[in-house]
Amino acid sequence: MATWLVVLILAIVEGITEFIPVSSTGHLLITAHFLPAIPLGLKQNDLFLVVIQGGAVLAALPLFKDRLKMLSHLHQPASQTFLAKIIVACIVTGIPGYIMEKKGFKLPEHVEPVAWALLIGGVVFIAVETLLRGKKHTDQISWTVAIAVGIGQLIAALLPGASRSGSTIMLALILGVARPAATEFSFLVGIPTMLAATALKLFKALHHPVTSVPSEDWAMLALGTIVAGIVSFIAVKWLLRFVQSHTFVGFGIYRIALGGLLLILFFMHLGFGTEVPEAPEDAHPAALEQRSTRDALGELHGATGTNLPSARLAVVPTAP
Repeated sequence: MATWLVVLILAIVEGITEFIPVSSTGHLLITAHFLPAIPLGLKQNDLFLVVIQGGAVLAALPLFKDRLKMLSHLHQPASQTFLAKIIVACIVTGIPGYIMEKKGFKLPEHVEPVAWALLIGGVVFIAVETLLRGKKHTDQISWTVAIAVGIGQLIAALLPGASRSGSTIMLALILGVARPAATEFSFLVGIPTMLAATALKLFKALHHPVTSVPSEDWAMLALGTIVAGIVSFIAVKWLLRFVQSHTFVGFGIYRIALGGLLLILFFMHLGFGTEVPEAPEDAHPAALEQRSTRDALGELHGATGTNLPSARLAVVPTAP
């Protein structure tokens, strides 16, 4: 498959699922399984995925221009308090996340945990919406909600498939926040968190390049970033309107269906969960290409909590 087409598909999947509470992990896993190996010209696919994720995150900023304008008035107590709550939520996520990164925390290397997280998360979505039906909600974000949202991001980092936005929004709903306010705050906390993680991963990728593969294809990086940004903008704009008058039950049903499908594929041994053997440095280029794809998709989740620890097991080597 042509490099530009692989980039286009990955960017579209990233853009749609980065903020939608359906787990970018599960969707990138399926995409990586059905796509041929990511072309070796992309080199560190880790860097590629980090950059397009950054594009998807940045593209969402204009949709919060009113809130950002309000936050820019730092002399106003309301702005100071709201900004402080965002910072607290980021700290609750960031400090434990950084410690796990330094300790070399490794995520499960099988599709099964991702599938179970999707399925269980879907059940939680439906249960929360059912329990809160008819109850009063508030648009106010308390300090408790801020801390809970930070914890929700940490849960998503520990449990691939849980969905960062899904975990944080559900916790905010449980604490009595209205859907639109919960969704907005989740995104406002997620944007700096993911940008910080993206910057860290980008710094590491550029300062510790992999020498066994060709140089980065910057044209493809630009294409992926632009496409992911455009798609993300559309997806977030749609979701912000959707939550004004709809519940998250539909997303819950979708997650249950996707998680169930992944479990079926896993237990039927249809390629998911089958680990790819390591290829030696002097192996056939096709084997190195498979390893590059697997490793890149596998490492990124640890930094952002939103991507893929298990897709690296989803790419089955083709014959040389």
